[in-house]
Amino acid sequence: MKEAGYGLLLAIQFLTRLPVPVECPWTPTTSRWALRCYPLVGLLLGAILAGAAALLREVFPVPLLALALLSLWVALSGGLHLDGLMDVADALGSNAPLERRWAIMKDPQVGSFGMLALIFLLAWKGALLWALLEADVDLMVVMVIPAMGRFGAVLLLCLAPCARREGLAWAWQRHLEHRDLLLSAVPLLLIAWWLTGWLVLMAALLIFLLGHGLAMTRAFRGINGDIVGAGIEGGEVWLLLIAWIWWSSAMG
Repeated sequence: MKEAGYGLLLAIQFLTRLPVPVECPWTPTTSRWALRCYPLVGLLLGAILAGAAALLREVFPVPLLALALLSLWVALSGGLHLDGLMDVADALGSNAPLERRWAIMKDPQVGSFGMLALIFLLAWKGALLWALLEADVDLMVVMVIPAMGRFGAVLLLCLAPCARREGLAWAWQRHLEHRDLLLSAVPLLLIAWWLTGWLVLMAALLIFLLGHGLAMTRAFRGINGDIVGAGIEGGEVWLLLIAWIWWSSAMG
């Protein structure tokens, strides 16, 4: 159980900017436990977002509340996955040969395609939060989407090949087994009892990940950490869109 605790703290340290003043050992066991805890950490982030929405709903008008939640969402993750999104967008937008795309992805400078991807993703995420709040959506939807996005990261790492045997994705993937994917899904399965439309969101996530994984494998011959981060961000926006469509049609 000590390794499980270290794994949870590693996942919090890596995926969030929440303070964890503990030095956690990186071993094959703690690494696997960290991956198993990805969706659990997503639930923690989602619970903070849902709690903030519940507290501020009667204070802020909906547009400002959506902007506040979006700002908190970015702050909690430290923009980690947004950085990956921008790197992938710059590489894809270059239309360069494969090795040049890899060089662009590793370049710390952000290009025009990366900035456009960032602007449009945040605009869509903010607008969809606004739409969901106006529709008086169950705040559990807001809570579960970050968890599903991080479950998607585990799924990508488990099923998609790493393009190169280096970097964060390879460091995570090398100790990963299929049973770790099943264990990571446990928190989401427990939520299924309370969240109407859970199956709709999960099906939508799987469709997105299939398309994202196939497209990235075709473009880069596999995945890396930036591609996984872009998958988290893209998956969250996709799930927000599906939640709004489903909530508007089925519940409205």
